[in-house]
Amino acid sequence: MLKAQRAVAGSRIIGLGHYQPERVLTNAELATMVDTSDEWIRTRTGIVERHIARDDETVADMATAAARAAIADAGLEPDGVQLIVVASTSVMDHSPNVAGRVAAALEMTSPIIIDINTACSGFEHGIAVADAAIRAGQVERAVVIGSEKLSAITDWTDRTTCVLTADGAGAFVLEAAATEGEIGVGPTVWGSEPTMSRAVIVEDETGNKFTQDGRMILRWAMSKASGITRDAVEAAGLAMDDIQVFVPHQANLRIIEPLAEQLGLTDRIVVTDVQVSGNTSAASIPLGLSKWWHEGRIPSNAPTLLFGFGGGFAYASQVVLTPNREP
Repeated sequence: MLKAQRAVAGSRIIGLGHYQPERVLTNAELATMVDTSDEWIRTRTGIVERHIARDDETVADMATAAARAAIADAGLEPDGVQLIVVASTSVMDHSPNVAGRVAAALEMTSPIIIDINTACSGFEHGIAVADAAIRAGQVERAVVIGSEKLSAITDWTDRTTCVLTADGAGAFVLEAAATEGEIGVGPTVWGSEPTMSRAVIVEDETGNKFTQDGRMILRWAMSKASGITRDAVEAAGLAMDDIQVFVPHQANLRIIEPLAEQLGLTDRIVVTDVQVSGNTSAASIPLGLSKWWHEGRIPSNAPTLLFGFGGGFAYASQVVLTPNREP
C-alpha cells in the first residue's frame, strides 16, 4: 500500500492581478483597416475598444505581469507559490512553456509549471487543476494565469473576427483553506462538445489565424450554457439567488446579456469588460474580474459564477468566493 499525501478541505482565492498592453485600438481606427464601422461593431458585439500588444510583447511577458500583480495582491513573494498554471491558445513557442518562462522571469526556485490549451475555457480548467492539486495536498499555493496575444493570430482582413480579438492577461492566487468554512472554490462542471470541435479553429489550413462559426457558438450558448452554469451553482451547494457576481467568458456582449437574463442574474453584478477589452479568450475572465475588483466594483467574499466556453469545443464553470478586501 502506497502512502497518500495529506489532503486538505479545499482552496480559496487570496489575490487577483491583471495586465493590458498600452496600445488601445478603437473602433474608429479599426474602420480604417477593414470594411467596418463603429456602429456595426457596437451593434453586433458591444465592443468599443480593445488593447493590442507590441510586436515584441509576448504571451509570457503579459502572463508574468499579471502573475506578479496577483502575487503582490496576495501579500506574497513569488517563492510563496509552488504551482504555476497558464492557460493560453496563442502561444507560438513549444518549449520552454509559458509557465516555465513566468517562473524564470519571477526568479522562482522550483515551482511546478503547467500550460493548458482549452482556448476560451482554459482559465477555468486551470482553476480546477490548481484546486485539485491543493486539495490533494500536493501544493499549498498556486497562481493560475490566463494570457493571450490574439492579435498575433488574427486575420485583420476578416471583419467578422478582427473586431473581436484583443490581448491581455489575468491571474488568481489560490491557497489551501484552513477549514471547510474557508473554502472559496467550488467543484468544476466541465466537459466538451466533440461535434462542435471545429466551431473555433486556429490551424495550418487557416494560416494559423483564428476563425469561428459565430452563429453555431451563439446557438450553443443560448441552448446549453444555462444548464451547465446551473449545475455548477448546485455543485457548490448554492442556489442561483445566492450568486452576487457573474463572470462569463467575454466573447461578445450579445451572448453575455441574454445568458444573464436566462439565469435571472440581470439584477446582479454582471462583468462586461468585453466592451473596453475585447475578447481575450482564456484571459477574459480573470482580466475582467481583476479589473472590476481593483476598481472597487466587486464586494468581498461574493459568490461569483465563472463560465468559460470556446475552442475544442470545451467548457468549464465553477463558483468561487472573491477575496477578503482589506479595510
